[in-house]
Amino acid sequence: MRIISGKYKGRRISPPKNLPVRPTTDMSKEALFNILNNYFNFSELKVLDLFAGTGNISYEFASRGCEPITSVDGDMGCVSFIKKTAQEFDFDITAIKSDVFKFLEKSKASYDIIFADPPYGMEQKEFEKIIELVFENELLEEDGMMIVEHSKHTKLDHLENHSFNRNYGGSVFSFFEYEHNEDEEEIDEDGDDDEFDS
Repeated sequence: MRIISGKYKGRRISPPKNLPVRPTTDMSKEALFNILNNYFNFSELKVLDLFAGTGNISYEFASRGCEPITSVDGDMGCVSFIKKTAQEFDFDITAIKSDVFKFLEKSKASYDIIFADPPYGMEQKEFEKIIELVFENELLEEDGMMIVEHSKHTKLDHLENHSFNRNYGGSVFSFFEYEHNEDEEEIDEDGDDDEFDS
């Protein structure tokens, strides 16, 4: 696993092999941040990383200057690894061991970017619940963006605040915003989203 851009571009991070994770691939990660580059100046953005796993996405945001970053995962091994790595790189990342649903129900903070990468096998209604909790509890800033990574078998584009999708191999990123961006929707409909063109 490597950091693909920012201050620590090229640095490799080696998580323990026994963590129950499925890290976002470098190809998908690069594609995701190419999209986000069009919307955000990363410096000092508040980021929430749900189902953070190894912290792969959190480190990417941190390398680009986002702070503070909150990483939430239910596995103590993942949380411990994120804390260790954040300390090693001097990243402003707070790792929290919590059930993501309980965290979203209780959280009073708001964020510029919320990224969620639940297990692909999670039920459709649980994916929908994550998005509902974020918007019902106003956890996303007005000009913010939520991104959910999921498989092609999960469909989220019928939900309120859905903006657009991007497909990369077997993974899909669904983007959610308060204001629907019609220009982006046209690009999504006209473009070929089945594969990432490098």
